[in-house]
Amino acid sequence: MTMDKEQINQIVKEVLSKGSNATASNAFDRHKMEKVIDAAVAKADELHVGVTICIMDITTTVQMLYHMPNANLVSSTLAPKKAWSAIAMKEPTKDISKDIQPGGPLYQMETMLDGKLVSFPGGIPLIEDGQMIGAIGCSGGLIEEDQAICEAAVQEFSKERM
Repeated sequence: MTMDKEQINQIVKEVLSKGSNATASNAFDRHKMEKVIDAAVAKADELHVGVTICIMDITTTVQMLYHMPNANLVSSTLAPKKAWSAIAMKEPTKDISKDIQPGGPLYQMETMLDGKLVSFPGGIPLIEDGQMIGAIGCSGGLIEEDQAICEAAVQEFSKERM
């Protein structure tokens, strides 16, 4: 059976459409992400703390990063690490700590990853239709504040997906 150019092009389009995650790319629309950042900033302002907020897709590419003017410089390094850690470990960063403590199943993982892994609150995976599509990391306040700000951002992200 010989296929003409149009048939081949149609097959290629179908394969490419299945291979690309249109839902995930739509999830990271700039306007939607701006609303997520706004929700995080509102929560940070409510808590009187400056933070950096990082939205990262499943490929660990930073989709949006915002550093509040009153945030500490270290937060601009930690927020992306928290998002990365949530993706790499497939769980909120607040849940990682128990596994990497002495006697834990992943003891010393932080040092094995040259400090790339963050094991304290403020990083949460983004789940859509049962699939992880990315993560949000927030850093700059106390860990409880970072977690609350990140939860507000994730809640807005989920709301914006509907």
